[in-house]
Amino acid sequence: MATTDAESGAEHLDRPLVTPGFLENRRYQVELAETASRDHALVCLPTGLGKTTVSLLVTADRLATVGGKSLMLAPTKPLVQQHAEFYREALEVADDDIVVFTGEVSPADRAALWEDARVVIATPQVVENDLVGNRISLAPVTHCTFDECHRATGDYAYNYIAERYHTDAENPLVTGMSASPGDDEEAILEVCENLGLSEVAVMTEDDADVDEYTHDTSVEWKRIELPEVVREIRDAINEVVADRLEKLRELGVTRKTSPDISEREIQGMQAELRTLMNNDQSEGYQGMSFLAEIRKLRTAVTYVETQSVESLVRYFERLKEAARSSGASKADQRLVNEPKIREAMRKANGYDDLHPKFRQTRMLLAETLGIENGERIIVFTESRDTAETLVEFLSAHFETEKFVGQSDTDGSEGMTQNEQQETLDRFRAGEFEVLVSTSVAEEGLDVPEVDLVLFYEPVPTAIRAIQRKGRTGRQAEGRVVVLLAEDTRDEAYFWKARNDQKRMENELNELKGVAGELEAQLDQTALDEYEDSEGDGTGDNGTDGARSETGGESERTGSDGQADLGAFAPEPGEAGDTEETDEKSESDADGTVAKPEGDDDAVQIVADQRELDSTIARDLSTREGIETRLETLAVGDYVLSDRVVVERKTVSDFLDTLTGGDRSMFEQVGDASRHYARPVVVIEGEDLYGARNVHHRAIQGALASLAVDFGASILRTSDEQETADLLAVVAEREQDVSEREVSVHGEKQSRTLPEQQEYVVAAIGEVGPVTARSLLEHFGSVEAVMTAAKEDLLEVAGVGEVTADRIRDVVGGEYGERD
Repeated sequence: MATTDAESGAEHLDRPLVTPGFLENRRYQVELAETASRDHALVCLPTGLGKTTVSLLVTADRLATVGGKSLMLAPTKPLVQQHAEFYREALEVADDDIVVFTGEVSPADRAALWEDARVVIATPQVVENDLVGNRISLAPVTHCTFDECHRATGDYAYNYIAERYHTDAENPLVTGMSASPGDDEEAILEVCENLGLSEVAVMTEDDADVDEYTHDTSVEWKRIELPEVVREIRDAINEVVADRLEKLRELGVTRKTSPDISEREIQGMQAELRTLMNNDQSEGYQGMSFLAEIRKLRTAVTYVETQSVESLVRYFERLKEAARSSGASKADQRLVNEPKIREAMRKANGYDDLHPKFRQTRMLLAETLGIENGERIIVFTESRDTAETLVEFLSAHFETEKFVGQSDTDGSEGMTQNEQQETLDRFRAGEFEVLVSTSVAEEGLDVPEVDLVLFYEPVPTAIRAIQRKGRTGRQAEGRVVVLLAEDTRDEAYFWKARNDQKRMENELNELKGVAGELEAQLDQTALDEYEDSEGDGTGDNGTDGARSETGGESERTGSDGQADLGAFAPEPGEAGDTEETDEKSESDADGTVAKPEGDDDAVQIVADQRELDSTIARDLSTREGIETRLETLAVGDYVLSDRVVVERKTVSDFLDTLTGGDRSMFEQVGDASRHYARPVVVIEGEDLYGARNVHHRAIQGALASLAVDFGASILRTSDEQETADLLAVVAEREQDVSEREVSVHGEKQSRTLPEQQEYVVAAIGEVGPVTARSLLEHFGSVEAVMTAAKEDLLEVAGVGEVTADRIRDVVGGEYGERD
């Protein structure tokens, strides 16, 4: 249905839950929304033509017809805020029911807001944390949107969230949105498979329904000639690159000594050097140091060629600071003392002119804002250093402000979310003319129509070029200019971006024509996965997914006949480590993680927030029968019971402890042994004795110290998946077999008096927190517990002969006696 605005004559959509008279009735948006409402769909639409409107129409339909709640994910905080503002205007849903989840909202507040919200708009990292931490449930989510879905590759949070959503949601529907889903069909298929999409809906600027809302955008490039002094500085740096490549050639890892090597060639050399290192050959370590110099020098060349001499000077100042630090690498020290580099920096420091791109930028801005009476311009640059220098330079002639990301980078201040929003609001309102932005404004932000988009340097990927170009040409003919320094890396990036963009445009057009064929491929992939899981009775890792209740030899073996980790966990009723166990408590007091209602059989694993850099916690959170929690742990990386804490170290981390003078590992394990009866150190990775040039006696000495001095059990795993398997087995053994609780010791700097009293009593032998509370409730004080006779102790529920004897032995035994 549509209504007509009496004043403008434009038709507006009339839909349930959509604000009347707010959304223009665009046929292509309605068609895309209808497709996305039928099935999990990838929606491809050029930037600026209303992908968010399509998602909103699907959300409104789902909320009105199915109920539940909607989740929309976007990669940046400013984009999340922008979507929230649009949804609050366009949906007839109370503003308080549309909530924003970013890192600025505390986990506790997010958990509370989630319960009552109808629409949640969030960054993916926050939702990932909340899912791993078991703070939210996706069960009631009836529509999940992945904005800028081309990011759904590798380990990006979108992939994990999509997997959880398809598994947990009672009535799922997924919409992926992007103006540029991938450079080729393979990349697009990967995105669809990772998000579980089975339909593809594409509209291009060639479609009649879209054409009336687009305008031509001219793209031109201006070649810039580098001054003689700048070329001399660059050539001096490249001579050092050639020298280091010659040293690598002598080591036999490359045949090329020309400084115009590609990143792919560098990665090939790195692989060769790693092989030498794995064979404990000193040439590998020597060559890796030379390669580190080459990478730094290539960055320096990029600065001087494509950015500015001032950016180069700043970069080398940072290298000098690094070389003067206590842990400086040999590569940094050699670089700053290299005579040719010192001469190049002398010339750079004496150069009192700006890069010619600065003058060209000023001329283009004057032409657009002055002669052509333009109103707004965006200048994009890769470097925050260059952005700040440009703002300083342009502000003398134009009203100019910067727009950069939030994190601090190399001493450069970032912008908070509020500062970003205020800057965009003032730019939209015309309070200044020129916005100088780094890549943060590329994706999806509702930056106003501009008269010129200026690329200070070419962008090496088609996706980013399309995002930037999308800032112009929405309501009127726009202009895009790319500055290109001749005979520099700019030219290679320009042609790569141009070729990639043409290929992507062709792919999108082909995709539109063969959408049915692509959907058939996606359907076949889903069918194959189903048959794999159903046909051979295996789980994701190829082993028996559930133990047989009838017993038999196959119960605790993998598909290859070898015993798996579960084979070593005793069955309920077998002898455990204690003669008595305490009843599980539903108490959620600080320090004890109670099992949630409705899932008493779930095994609990508490992971430290910092462990989210690995995939272990995410992996565990997807396993049936396991509930994960996230905490900022004062002790350990994973807590598996009231007595077992795990400190995880990769082989690299472990060896760093032995070679870098950092003794933090021993301090961490010492803390673990003071708080937990059974500390465990997991060393993850292959070739502990061959990964570095570290003497085997030093490694053995460290392992002996951990075991003997700290009482830690040392377990080895090959990778993150094997570590996750091990943690699951130990947690199951502790909680299901030995019926122990999960207790996070030492998590609070200041405990309440009852907590401290429980902690003191629970520290005796293996009393545990539940028995400690029972003893204190019975006797009234720690002193009374400690002085109680054995007969009195036996009167307390849950205390048997073993526990009573243990308390009396600890309290009354002579110090120095051994069991």
